[in-house]
Amino acid sequence: QVELVESGGGLVQAGGSLRLSCAAPGRILSGYPMGWFRQAPEQAREFLARISRSGSSTVYADSVKGRFTIARDNARNTVYLQMNSLKPEDTAVYYCAAARLLASFGSIGNDPLNYASWGQGTQVFVSS
Repeated sequence: QVELVESGGGLVQAGGSLRLSCAAPGRILSGYPMGWFRQAPEQAREFLARISRSGSSTVYADSVKGRFTIARDNARNTVYLQMNSLKPEDTAVYYCAAARLLASFGSIGNDPLNYASWGQGTQVFVSS
């Protein structure tokens, strides 16, 4: 439904930080609840965080609570994932995703199947 493009991945030392961005050229994201997921080699896609249309509500996976922050700036048409205190086990490809335009924030949950649009992913590697 909407083309998403992630950026900001790269190599970082354990304990460091990265800020990922998700943009949608030519489309407006404010109508969509948004989420961040990651997938490590040989692992299932893992939910990390989601955010409501206005940004007033957020939900985090236990594995990233207190370390990661999801945010959005609808004026800039961008969704962010601030990652602090990174660990080697955070190494993965990170994806942003958009739910259906009319989906309720509560109904989409954490299931990747409830997200209709995905970016290509950005690689994050955390060295020890």
